[in-house]
Amino acid sequence: MATPYNLDVHTDCLRCSARAERPFCNMSPEAVDALDAITFTSVYPKGSMLFAEGEKPRGVFIICSGRVKLMTSSSEGKTLILRIAEPGEVLGLSSAVADRAYEVSAETLEPCQINAVRRDDFVRFITEHVEACMHSAEQLSSAYNSAQREIRNLGLSQTTGERLARLLLDWSAKGEKRKDGVRLQVLLTHEEIAEMIGTTRETVTRLLSDFKKKGILEIKGATFVIRKPEALEAMVST
Repeated sequence: MATPYNLDVHTDCLRCSARAERPFCNMSPEAVDALDAITFTSVYPKGSMLFAEGEKPRGVFIICSGRVKLMTSSSEGKTLILRIAEPGEVLGLSSAVADRAYEVSAETLEPCQINAVRRDDFVRFITEHVEACMHSAEQLSSAYNSAQREIRNLGLSQTTGERLARLLLDWSAKGEKRKDGVRLQVLLTHEEIAEMIGTTRETVTRLLSDFKKKGILEIKGATFVIRKPEALEAMVST
């Protein structure tokens, strides 16, 4: 049966084949069934805003498929992409638990299946199910560690080239390792990459062109192949 955006949509969490691989969703059948009962499943196209920075927390958003960019903006309109959230992550978690405004905005980077849970329902759920509470704490800890790493990368990197090299190396950890290098699918525009490392689109375009000329990187559309990861590692300060 055809589904929106050709996504493999799962409406029954217990039958989801990816559940065991997802840190938050990998719970007992009883807990998953309880979560399923309070979940609203939706499919979003690319560019959909799940929630905006400063909004009162309506609930949490579990990414079932697709990726979401988390970003913050200044009063002058400058945007910084903090990170890309992957399937299995729960977005808006800290805001929902603390009942504080969302600290970031979340926008789909590609078509996504999102399972939403109202705040009151989610707080009651993690109160009644210890493993769900523990998984939430683990994800909050992971988000904290990720934020610390990003602050270090942005604050201690000496050059824009170094920040871009760090970003490519971070992505390569989840890339496909092949004989010709590490293959990545990069759905971000040069503008969005610039927003991740605090620079301009023109600078990113120039640096990527320089990496290509040096044989470090090959780019074909949305496919990046890192041919010389050691060259990127040499650019990164210890």
